[in-house]
Amino acid sequence: MSESREKTTRRRFLKNSAAAAAAVTLGLNSKTVPLARAAPGANERIRVGFIGVGNRGSQLLRGFLTQSDVEVAALCDVYEPYIVRDHSEVDKKLLDSLGSTVPQMTEKLGANVARYKDFRRLLERKDIDAVVIATPDHWHSIQAIMACQAGKDVYVEKPLSITIVEGRKMAEAAKQYNRVVQVGLHRRSSLTYQQLARDVQAGKIGKVTVARAYRISNMYPNGIGKYPDAEPPKGLDWDMWLGPRPERAYKDNIPLYKFRWWQSYSSQMANWGVHYCDAIRWIIAEKAPASISAHGGRFAVDDDRTVPDTMEVIFELASGALIIFGQYEASSGSPLPSGEIELRGTLGNLYPGGEGGGYTIVPSSPGQFQQAKTRIQPEEKKAQDRNKDLTVAHIRNFLDCVKTRAKTNCDMETGHRSTTFALLANIALATKSRIEWDPRNERITNNEKANELLHYEYRKPWKLS
Repeated sequence: MSESREKTTRRRFLKNSAAAAAAVTLGLNSKTVPLARAAPGANERIRVGFIGVGNRGSQLLRGFLTQSDVEVAALCDVYEPYIVRDHSEVDKKLLDSLGSTVPQMTEKLGANVARYKDFRRLLERKDIDAVVIATPDHWHSIQAIMACQAGKDVYVEKPLSITIVEGRKMAEAAKQYNRVVQVGLHRRSSLTYQQLARDVQAGKIGKVTVARAYRISNMYPNGIGKYPDAEPPKGLDWDMWLGPRPERAYKDNIPLYKFRWWQSYSSQMANWGVHYCDAIRWIIAEKAPASISAHGGRFAVDDDRTVPDTMEVIFELASGALIIFGQYEASSGSPLPSGEIELRGTLGNLYPGGEGGGYTIVPSSPGQFQQAKTRIQPEEKKAQDRNKDLTVAHIRNFLDCVKTRAKTNCDMETGHRSTTFALLANIALATKSRIEWDPRNERITNNEKANELLHYEYRKPWKLS
């Protein structure tokens, strides 16, 4: 960035920040919501604002910039170097803590891109068609609901919410305000997964009774590290980062990426488990778990985390099938013979190969008292290059639906139901109980105390609309 361009960008940012600080409006209502632009036509460019442009937000920004019908209109973040897109301004302590998860921020953006620290100022813009929300999990619900109220279509990262009550309110808002929403469970835009869902539901591998997936990353011995309480780095609005969560001291291993190991702001069950639970329940056409049990804790990694380094969850479905998810962050090595998930059917086992597509089917061997014959033929399909970048495919589906007003591959209700799996797993572990779930009323039926964890009281002035 040239010196003159940098000064211009910084002046614009400071001007917007001053306006945000002077404003007192805390939300949008029916009287103050700006009139949204009419839905873009097939040949029109879609003006997009980005709320949260850190690690994942930067990945999404790059993905949207590959689309010729997108115009980036505004960026918003609580950390100034991320807004002005200047890697050299990132605090050295954060660079030491976060490493490569700090984005390089080398995108080429137009000179007229607005910059904000307060997402509410972005939502007030009448000329923005859609927003991309890639903030920490505890912010998704407030921002997505307000975006729907403001007449914006929404691309919101997974997990959809940090509580089940939030997710239901988000689904209701999307329906009430007739918004197009895409939740960032991007395997839903995989051609391979789409075909496998059709084939498995048609009986390709027989009745599926067990499915498994794992997130494995050996973080022993130091994990996310141990850091003292400190002053926030220059340019970070720590109070705004905390948002609806209780006030607390700042640490260098909480915001900007490592929040995923802090239960108040995210969890690895929700970060990774939601991907696999979504893919499995989709393939076998299941809506929700009937019961959930979880085991685990902090057994080996010595760091500041508040989530387990080892966790195993069993979801029992209405059909009787089991989904097993393991989060192993104190060991390494894949427990699966291939692929990223395993579906064990009465005729054979299916191993989808990951984001690049492809899969393997291994016929089931006959068991005790059964005739010695193979029930189906083995099958292997190579990965498809065109399907490797599922994030871009997911973005493209969202943009097409913004124009046509069709349902996206992963709408708000779908994202909510899949996120519910992960959040119930966390509740089961927190209460050290096997919980039974009523998906219609979205209540735990056998542990009233556990229902208290379906939501929490927001810190003022934030509220769930």
